[in-house]
Amino acid sequence: MKPGIFISFEGIDGAGKSSHVQAVADAFERAQRQVVLTREPGGTPLAEKLRDMVLHDSMDALSEVLLMFAARRDHLQQVIEPALDRGDVVVCDRFTDATFAYQGAGRGFDFAVLSQLEQWVQGFPSGGLRQPDLTLWFSLDPSIAAERLSNARVPDRFEAQPAAFFAKVHQGYLDRLHAEPARFARIDAANNMEQVRNQVMRVLHERFKVRAPR
Repeated sequence: MKPGIFISFEGIDGAGKSSHVQAVADAFERAQRQVVLTREPGGTPLAEKLRDMVLHDSMDALSEVLLMFAARRDHLQQVIEPALDRGDVVVCDRFTDATFAYQGAGRGFDFAVLSQLEQWVQGFPSGGLRQPDLTLWFSLDPSIAAERLSNARVPDRFEAQPAAFFAKVHQGYLDRLHAEPARFARIDAANNMEQVRNQVMRVLHERFKVRAPR
């Protein structure tokens, strides 16, 4: 049995990352791999309820963080770990990097507390953390992202944040990339959709020998 593969998509709101999730799943399916498409917060009935609360209900930073990690724990237990044990490919729209970027860098929440929660929720009994094998970070200037969001649907609590907030989130992602460069692939999200898709597929081929459709 082939080992499971865990891929996460990251980026500030407006970066366009979600537009490429299905293409990555399709590429692996053409390679005869079983794919699980999921998202955070969310991915299970419980986590989806918590997602709705986080995106729309007023709360303090600690409550927000605890709900994020509670949703992640259920997601790992119910979806991600079983899929990886089966040898599936898990393609997840956001994971823990988003918590460090949004709640940590964006909201100014204590990074030491985030790291402790990460250990509790994602740690293995034998040591180490469950992290994606590859994180595709869609990097985009926050001012460009804001222009894109101005034409979007009614914003949620995060999409409605000011440009200064997204500048902090962008820096948070950059810090995560610098801390774990081998796990990250930086995608220039300022390009058009075809150019961005080509970047994504090039990374997939380099990392996993998966090819884009002809």
